[in-house]
Amino acid sequence: MSKVARTGRAIGSWLTGVICCCLLLVPLASCNTPQGPDTSLQPTPLDLGIPAESLKSPVTGPLAGDTKLHVRITFKIDPNLLNQSQQQTMQPGQSSHLEQFANKIGIDDAKYQKIKAFFHTQGIDINLSQLRTHLAIEAKASTLARLLQTDFVVHNYNGKSFYAPDTNKPAKVPQFLANSIDAITGLDNYSAVPKQDLHFNVQQPAQPAADCSPQDQTLLPKEIAHTYGFDQLWNRGLHGENMTINLVEIDGSYRDDIQNYFDCIQFKGKLTTVNVDGSPKEALGESTLDIQMVAGLARSSNIKVYQTDASDQNSDVWVNVNDELQQLLNDNVNNANSGNVVSISLGAAEGEMTTSDVKAIDSSLRQLSQVEHLAVFVASGDCGAFTSRRYGDLSVSFPASDPWSISVGGTILRIDQNANRVSEGAWSEQAGSQCQNNWGSGGGNSKLYQRSNWQKAPGVDNRYSQGRRQVPDVSAVAYGLAVYFQGQWGAVGGTSASAPIWATGLALVNQQLAQRSHKVSSTPDLFYKAATQNNGKHPYYDVTQGDNLYYKATSGWDYATGLGTLNLPDFADTVGKLT
Repeated sequence: MSKVARTGRAIGSWLTGVICCCLLLVPLASCNTPQGPDTSLQPTPLDLGIPAESLKSPVTGPLAGDTKLHVRITFKIDPNLLNQSQQQTMQPGQSSHLEQFANKIGIDDAKYQKIKAFFHTQGIDINLSQLRTHLAIEAKASTLARLLQTDFVVHNYNGKSFYAPDTNKPAKVPQFLANSIDAITGLDNYSAVPKQDLHFNVQQPAQPAADCSPQDQTLLPKEIAHTYGFDQLWNRGLHGENMTINLVEIDGSYRDDIQNYFDCIQFKGKLTTVNVDGSPKEALGESTLDIQMVAGLARSSNIKVYQTDASDQNSDVWVNVNDELQQLLNDNVNNANSGNVVSISLGAAEGEMTTSDVKAIDSSLRQLSQVEHLAVFVASGDCGAFTSRRYGDLSVSFPASDPWSISVGGTILRIDQNANRVSEGAWSEQAGSQCQNNWGSGGGNSKLYQRSNWQKAPGVDNRYSQGRRQVPDVSAVAYGLAVYFQGQWGAVGGTSASAPIWATGLALVNQQLAQRSHKVSSTPDLFYKAATQNNGKHPYYDVTQGDNLYYKATSGWDYATGLGTLNLPDFADTVGKLT
């Protein structure tokens, strides 16, 4: 309705309405043109990115109305702003003050008020992230069903049960909100539960506390350190002081196991745990492995473990994982220039994910990398070239395939009695009927992402190249590692070990960079620049033996081991000249 009509009713005079309109400098034509309804409030269906064929599967019944849903909205971000943030000069040791930048890349106050008005219904809790790019919503299924004009139903698809909004009544939100959404998660639990990339081989009976005698033929941290050159950085006074290695976990650990390991290596750093969406109910060995790998290679570092409860079968565990990444983002708003790193040792086959879960995780990884300058290392998976766990089905693991992660494959390392590198080949073992995280180093072509323009190095262009994102980027030992778990030493394998090894290595490199040039590095392109602009240095050990059950290790980059394993002193010197 026009200003003339409203004013005319107030004073009962058409002429006065015209005069008022003219006094307000509004054209006469607009006075006579009625305004239509506010289209920004029009209900708009949501696309959750669930494969169409799965939504055609039989419905077995409704989702219980009292089911607690953890819904998350990832807002669209202007990529130009993210690129600008990546180019900003970093000053380690100084507060980064990203609150002002958050008002640029995230939603503004006016839109947030409209969103709060929409979710004003009693029983719904909402929380906006500090970067204003992510909204957490907690409510019962029945409450959200009424608000979103839908019903939640349970499907059975190929023996798998999952819930989602009824396809005959798709979930709807106002158009103004729909236009701002990059991804919405938690309205379904279709995506496969993340798999942790490790397997244990325990042969030794439990020993008393403070047992510092690992199994024979297992690799100790000091041996890995010597082989890859960590000890040379130690000799430069770099042990991880004031550096933080952040671990993203979906299981817990036993305090006695960790303390025994710390006592054996004389750990001088600090371990902190952060519970996100509840504390984990199980200790499956993944978190234990990651903590011990980091502690053994950086004995004065801060290890910060973000852990969550992944036991709820009625929820989308990827929501919990992304909540951990969002908590990481919140915690580093004023510490984005630190040179700290992130290690993630979990994933699922790309084809088993909804596009919404993929987009949400991708947005968080991109913000960690570009906005807060935290390098993110992700294990490439332990099912060789077949992350779907079905032999012959070429597939790769997400989020290792995400272009904002540094994907880490695995090797088998053999050393002499002085811990010198004798040989190293791609890790693989004989394939069984179904992968139990023991087939080998994950690698191949992504079906979700095209190859980034920075992924250039000898070997990247090959007979398998399809213009897709290729993983892994780098690799490290993933076989026969000594880990203390459940009161005993065991041999552990998997790219779960490789990712924290590389993350810890870069943390020490960034410690040196911060001391020398006040610059740190974080984005994946750095690793390819190091391969092609090394000025005669050898930042990687090129792995040319073995395969991952499909792709062979070759000279240069390959699908089994990426650019190779780390020669840390040369890598540090090369990166120092590139940053």
